[in-house]
Amino acid sequence: MTLGLDLGTSGIKALLLDGDTTIATATAPLTVQRPAPGWSEQHPAEWWQATERCLDELAAKHPRALAAVLGIGLSGQMHGATLLGADDEVLRPCILWNDARSGAQCAELEAPAVHLRELTGNPAMAGFTAPKLLWMREHEPEVFARVAKVLLPKAWLRWKLSGEFIEEMSDASGTLWLDVARRCWSAELLAACGLTEAQMPRLVEGSEPAGQLRSEWVRRWGFDHTPVIAGGAGDNAAGAVGVGAVKAGDAFVSLGTSGVLWATTAGFAPAAHQGVHAFCHALPGLWHQMGVQLSAAASLAWWARTNGVNESQLLNELDRSQTSPASCWFMPYLSGDRTPHNDSEVRGGFMHVSADTGRADMTQAVLEGVAFAFRDARDALATAGTQLMDADLLGGGARSAQWSQILADVLGMPLHQIEGGEHGCALGAARLARTAAGGEARYAKSQRLRSFEPDARRLAFYNEAHHRWRTLYELARQVPPPPNPPVVARATAT
Repeated sequence: MTLGLDLGTSGIKALLLDGDTTIATATAPLTVQRPAPGWSEQHPAEWWQATERCLDELAAKHPRALAAVLGIGLSGQMHGATLLGADDEVLRPCILWNDARSGAQCAELEAPAVHLRELTGNPAMAGFTAPKLLWMREHEPEVFARVAKVLLPKAWLRWKLSGEFIEEMSDASGTLWLDVARRCWSAELLAACGLTEAQMPRLVEGSEPAGQLRSEWVRRWGFDHTPVIAGGAGDNAAGAVGVGAVKAGDAFVSLGTSGVLWATTAGFAPAAHQGVHAFCHALPGLWHQMGVQLSAAASLAWWARTNGVNESQLLNELDRSQTSPASCWFMPYLSGDRTPHNDSEVRGGFMHVSADTGRADMTQAVLEGVAFAFRDARDALATAGTQLMDADLLGGGARSAQWSQILADVLGMPLHQIEGGEHGCALGAARLARTAAGGEARYAKSQRLRSFEPDARRLAFYNEAHHRWRTLYELARQVPPPPNPPVVARATAT
């Protein structure tokens, strides 16, 4: 029996796994604070409170299954800057992956003397961890001076669980401090941010042991034995392990808060000029490419919240017999864009709205705008030499058959809804825990439940629509933002 813990942006998910059978899940929500335009933060204390709620629930409802757990795997949202002082206290709220404040600092990392793209295979993007620390050094120097450890979100959660500072390769790849080809910290890249390896956690592979559960938690939740904690994985790499995307050529589309087009690769295959991410996989000897958009299902959630309804109600209003693109456009750049534009400042919105446009038209435009952004990512991966023939579907947005069909039509390739796709990250973490605890390294592919084949007629419509939609980025980039109120300084969190 193993346990997977997935620290997402919107919540914590816990999954109990017996072999390849999911026994139970528990979830607890999280909130995001936005103290200034383009900022996105969470306090780690909320992560721990949500983790406690999940484990308390499993202990109450499934005490014998939880007691039998031998390994715990961790999955987590990537890139977040969690800063600890000399006494292991959290110095300030974590700056999250979709925070755009450090766009100006990216230029420092792109200087030729830094060798960023040679070492990491990735461009500097505001969402990554390294630019956040440069921003801290410039704007919060008193906090920066106190930094003893820089942890990604799940590494902080591991420290709470085990008392050890350890990270694994897939998540570390998104810091811009990892030599991705050699799978080790780069002293050169750390020095460019005024940091040293002593401020980083120890590195392991995702399937390796990485600490044990503290005795106080063993007693609290009634484990029969002290579980080993696996290295785990960044959220997308964990999803890949969960759906069995562990061989070169395996691919999936993750339609979660963010959007990811993933391709497993046998070697390090960078394409930084296209905004493609080239990271380590969670398993040794494997890497992957990703095209990423920052607001996928988050775009639909924003639209639902704006209308005061839930996403299901919006989707139920759609005309399921619709065979042509929406009558208006939507650009899903609510938090900027990564692939292919690498633009933290651009913002989204609707275009070509008329007096005849209704809410259902705009909802369809949201679904299509996200799908067009995935098409941009597919084209970027193709430029990097990765031709995708089909892909599995992950994430909460993939539960919508209509959205899944739109994606298949826009991407021009079959997509497959799979069993347990909404639990992919937690499932992958639990599978890695099984290996770390001495069990079989088994990462079978998920069963396909339904396939969406691209319709030739709609594909033709969407090819033309995407060609026009792509021109909107340049328009959006040129529109200046309205003036923002000054940022009010706040007390440092302790």
